[in-house]
Amino acid sequence: MTSGTGQRIAEVAREILERDGAQAVSMRRVADAVGITPMAIYRHYPNREAMLDAVADAVSGELAEQWGRRDDEPDLERRILGLLNDFLDFALGRPHLYALVMIERRAGTRTFPADYAAGRSPSFAPMLRAVEDGMAKGFLREGDPAELAMTFAATGLGLAQLYLGGRIDLSEKDFRQLCRRSVFTVLDGARAHGPDSTTR
Repeated sequence: MTSGTGQRIAEVAREILERDGAQAVSMRRVADAVGITPMAIYRHYPNREAMLDAVADAVSGELAEQWGRRDDEPDLERRILGLLNDFLDFALGRPHLYALVMIERRAGTRTFPADYAAGRSPSFAPMLRAVEDGMAKGFLREGDPAELAMTFAATGLGLAQLYLGGRIDLSEKDFRQLCRRSVFTVLDGARAHGPDSTTR
């Protein structure tokens, strides 16, 4: 378990990252903000990467808890769209944290297919459970739930990357509608009984 000082170090690193991006997080800057020497951080984290991993793990756990609340939604479409909205709230509202958790390469990052299919990715697991439920109830065609869940997730991730990178010139409201339509396109193709345009 992380000590009180170790926890404070991770909290300060997160504050700097959220405000200024991962490139701004250094051992010296974090130490100055915590009120300790840079060398003292090494008693808690062997390097900068381990400190950022602690931040990413904490955020992933928070996302798993928040997004997991969608599990109780009985309507699959509302559940998947709710997860999309949750994801967009995170990606657009906290882009530096989003990049750390979802985009940047880190040692030990969970990967598809093995980790994702086994539910070992906290932020991916709520979508995986939604797809598994949809297949079990006959709403979605039978298939590999991890692959379909990844397709839903990749749709949101890809569009968010283009939007944050300035490649999509839309207001946030219009961008969210684009994401919704795109997810419905995937959902239509995965339905057990074909597309249903009446739910748009």
